[in-house]
Amino acid sequence: MKKVILTLTTILCLSAIVRADEGMWIPALLQRNEAEMQAMGMKITADDIYSINHSSMKDAVVLFGGGCTGEIVSEQGLLLTNHHCGFDWIQKHSTVEHDYLTDGFWAMTMEEELSCPGLTAVMLKNMVDVTEKILFNITDETTDEERARLVKENINKLVTAEQDRSEYMVSVESFYQGNQYFLMYNEVFDDVRMVGAPPSNIGKFGGDTDNWVWPRHTGDFSIFRIYKDNKPYKPDYHFTISLKGVEKGDFTFVFGYPARTNEYLPSVAVNQEANVVYPVVVDLRTQILDIYNKYQEKDAKVRIQYASKHAGLGNGWKKWMGVIEGIRNFKGIEKKQAFEESFYEWCQKERRRMIYSRVLREFDAVYAEYEKYRMATTYLTEAGLSIELIDFASNFTKLADMTKDTPQEEIDELINNLRQATAVFFKDYYQPIDEEVAVTMLTAYRAAQPEDFRPEILNEIDKNFKGNVKSYVDYLFGKSILTSEEKVVAMLDNFKPSKAKKLAKDPAVVAFNSMMDFYIEKVLPKSKEYNNRINNMRRVYMEGQMKMIPEVYPERNLYPDANFTLRVTYGKVGGFKPKDAVTYRHFTTLDGIMQKENPDIYDYVVTDRLRELYEAKEFGRYADKDGSMHVAFIAGNHTTGGNSGSPILNAEGKLLGLNFDRTWEGTMSDLVYDPSICKNISVDIRYVLFLIDKYAGCTRLIDEMTIDE
Repeated sequence: MKKVILTLTTILCLSAIVRADEGMWIPALLQRNEAEMQAMGMKITADDIYSINHSSMKDAVVLFGGGCTGEIVSEQGLLLTNHHCGFDWIQKHSTVEHDYLTDGFWAMTMEEELSCPGLTAVMLKNMVDVTEKILFNITDETTDEERARLVKENINKLVTAEQDRSEYMVSVESFYQGNQYFLMYNEVFDDVRMVGAPPSNIGKFGGDTDNWVWPRHTGDFSIFRIYKDNKPYKPDYHFTISLKGVEKGDFTFVFGYPARTNEYLPSVAVNQEANVVYPVVVDLRTQILDIYNKYQEKDAKVRIQYASKHAGLGNGWKKWMGVIEGIRNFKGIEKKQAFEESFYEWCQKERRRMIYSRVLREFDAVYAEYEKYRMATTYLTEAGLSIELIDFASNFTKLADMTKDTPQEEIDELINNLRQATAVFFKDYYQPIDEEVAVTMLTAYRAAQPEDFRPEILNEIDKNFKGNVKSYVDYLFGKSILTSEEKVVAMLDNFKPSKAKKLAKDPAVVAFNSMMDFYIEKVLPKSKEYNNRINNMRRVYMEGQMKMIPEVYPERNLYPDANFTLRVTYGKVGGFKPKDAVTYRHFTTLDGIMQKENPDIYDYVVTDRLRELYEAKEFGRYADKDGSMHVAFIAGNHTTGGNSGSPILNAEGKLLGLNFDRTWEGTMSDLVYDPSICKNISVDIRYVLFLIDKYAGCTRLIDEMTIDE
């Protein structure tokens, strides 16, 4: 029996097929990219970037908060990331009296640094290829179900054995759609404190209007510090900061934790994302954001309460609009189809390749069947659960199921957790917003999903409220005790299992249960079935591509999709031409902020202090050689979500800035990469230091850093 393991040697050979403007490379295998990186201008070695034998740059890069990247810039664990990555914590620490969102926050001493319970920083210590250990007992005759079981067993066995003898957190991660596996050793830091953040008028300058768009003028950074044993963490490595700036054509690389990409999807899947799912998500979020905007503009307290929620919704909303337009304008689906025809032709040349062609041809039918369930999930999450009251009710379903036989200690623990959840919820809740969102979303939900394939609560609107959504929403919010913090607290204070049935009948709990019953009974089983089929098909299709691409497209690169593991991507600084007669240079300056200034629009307000510094040209050593204060720049590094906050480094490995975005025209890069428009956007580190030093006067932080003039 022939084993179906693709060896590391095969994958390493494929890794040598590189195109500089695309690729998210595994740092442990970076030596295969070293020659090209050096030919492009890099002056260091792959070993300087990633090594387990001595300190290297990997020891200064962390997964920040589970969704972003951060980098260590001092011997005392000082950490930089994006403003939008630290935004939740800036918002959580903000009150009307201490509005850090509006005014910024600067800890002038270590004692003033703010604790962030639950915030973590995770650092990769080592990664080892364990593909043969995970796939050793899998053959061509192994069924998909058996394969999944064996892989899971092998992973659990290996992780358990390694965890018992390691001081680090151990996991196994899949690459190339399950064709390769790495054992990861990570150190987790659970004491991370907030040190500084500029006002949102700087850290979010341009807001949703400028989000994902070049040119950008956003000082998107925040500052934290890692502590260990209640003392500032002393890292094995920290980045030196360069004040030399960037020039067109300069080599750069980004080191971080990209989240998820799907570069090897078949065309039918890309079409479903770009032309079916994303348009619905964009439309629903547009309606919610319009409601948020209306209320936030009227009330400063509401603006603070909904700032993080608005940012969370708005980020994806703007991105998906760009994905839709980019795939359409740059023929992403057509390019996928052309590749698939070549793949099919390659398969026909040898009988043993026919398994790959069969899988490719089956994708159309499977995705067509899956679409119904994908849309049901989309409307549930984007419309139904976007109603905060219904989402909040999810916390109380377990309490509503309590009986007289439930142990009292279990009830007490749950009630204690619910007290905390209640305090967090009502701190940032404004009922008039939620009521209007509920009317809007339930109206859209009912119109889009058929009567026989949607939560029963939507049909109850017809039966009990004559189809009047507003009447149902009035009932929902008028009768539920979960709209009142006082009522919720009183209920928790006096809760007994005998009262569980009354809680179960609360309209918000009923609505949540109706939605989840529908999902669990009718959507989830089929979704799992189709996802399993698709994942198995993609694994086989990926295996075929790994064999075919070096033969047919030797100029094409082949790197694993992003999966929230540490990666290196590299490219050169330069502008781009997104459309006819439009050309952008590679950097922006403080001049652009002043040109965009509009005191009547919150996103374009310029603080008095920043204007003073600009008018006095008080830029100090942070000015560019042209005399201006550079703010941001773009380069050809392949990035995605999760790369937010990643260090962008020069040829010597010195810090040039913080990656924070992509060009809107190139947001399709998670599905289809086009080097002509897919550019990453970074805030210039000189602007960051200028704001810390000249704007905030927090020179103690500057003194901590190693700075190359």
